[in-house]
Amino acid sequence: MVTATLQDGQAGLPTPHSTMAYWLQNPSYVLLGRRSTPELPPTADVIVIGSGITGAFAARELVAKGRSVLMLEAREACWGATGRNGGHCQPMIYGSKPHIAHFELETYHFLENLVEQYGIPCDWKRVGGVHALPTDELVDLTAKIIANLNAFHPQLKDCAKLFTDPESIAKFRVQPEGARGVVHQPWAAKLWPYKLVTWILEALFTNQPPEVFNLQTTTPVTHLQQTEGSSRWIVHTTRGQVAANDVLLATNAYTSHLLPEMSQLVVPVRGQVAALEPPDGDVALEHSHVWLSEKSDNYLVQRNDALEMIVVGGERTNVPGGGEGIWWDDSIDEELAERLRRCLRPALKLRPSGEEEEEELRARYQWTGIMGYTTDGYPFVGKVPEELGGGNGGLWLCAGYNGHGMPVAARCAVAISEQILGRGEDERTVNLPEEFVLTAERAARVRGGELPKSILEGFTMVMREMVKESMN
Repeated sequence: MVTATLQDGQAGLPTPHSTMAYWLQNPSYVLLGRRSTPELPPTADVIVIGSGITGAFAARELVAKGRSVLMLEAREACWGATGRNGGHCQPMIYGSKPHIAHFELETYHFLENLVEQYGIPCDWKRVGGVHALPTDELVDLTAKIIANLNAFHPQLKDCAKLFTDPESIAKFRVQPEGARGVVHQPWAAKLWPYKLVTWILEALFTNQPPEVFNLQTTTPVTHLQQTEGSSRWIVHTTRGQVAANDVLLATNAYTSHLLPEMSQLVVPVRGQVAALEPPDGDVALEHSHVWLSEKSDNYLVQRNDALEMIVVGGERTNVPGGGEGIWWDDSIDEELAERLRRCLRPALKLRPSGEEEEEELRARYQWTGIMGYTTDGYPFVGKVPEELGGGNGGLWLCAGYNGHGMPVAARCAVAISEQILGRGEDERTVNLPEEFVLTAERAARVRGGELPKSILEGFTMVMREMVKESMN
């Protein structure tokens, strides 16, 4: 692995060989190893770099509006964070500012409606999400926030409910030792994320001629260059170069490799996930679950397959470094893997009441994935300013989802596409929260900030600020 030429905090290219995620066990035969044309085309209207959920939904929108798109992917299609996540789509209703919670809820409905309309075979199932709150302070803060949502934000009314009585906590299968209360959010789904995105890409790949949509897998982009005196971009790859007036970086954690100015603004963070076999005699969980420990946030969904696999992630900040600054996903951390295999016993009741829980579950798959984090907790979406390497214009960014991309990224992709298409604010179908907008001023303000070392402490601080704001 060559890192000598990288600047401080700059990500490298995606590793050619990665750990095998549960979701990638049966890759799309349409997309695997495919290229629309044997050689790169010389030009395109828009070049989209990255083929995860952002790149796929951006390409879909751009093609639908008459632009030709060249999609460049360093590895196989959807082989990065989208193909490696925990299998959730859940808006954070009570833990986000109301207008951001509404944006996430609208994104959830956008995806759910799309899956239903086209019958997308991605195992989408609405299950509701259960969040265990480990401290009395968090319970108190959550109660105030939910009361405010129900009273003053009708679009979010009853989208999060708090339970503190022991009977309800037990009903939600949460171990009482780790929870002072639980929040239930009905708008939460589990799904096979890779299949959702590859359905979008397969439709583009098979239904559009290469002059309209051209997919080039295993084609890493190594350098961006703007033609002197113009806004035209030259995109350099390991297989040659292509020119376009507009380039969209849907590169998430790897953004700083092509834009060194974004180093320490979009920070690569390696997460780890495991697909665990449930214990003998288990009763399948009805909901998805999220729970906090002192340092980490854990999350799981239970699959409806024959083995009822439990897909669980988290624990990363309980090991040295917490994955921060790591951009390679070709190995796992053995200590973290053991923690994931053992994390369910103190958190959830898998077996019937009165029966002892297993200390450790057997892992069928263990893998890593690289997330893009920002120090202010919001993605960067917009035209890249000159100060950040955007030159004379035509370079766009949509990245930095902080491990929470499924209820955010698809409509961020639509929003950035509408900007590329030149639509004014009154013409757009998606309006971004102002916190998401990429500006030089925002970048200067958050540069040098640190990611929270304690997830619980960081989340509690966010909740305190939201309560203060709701009282003003």
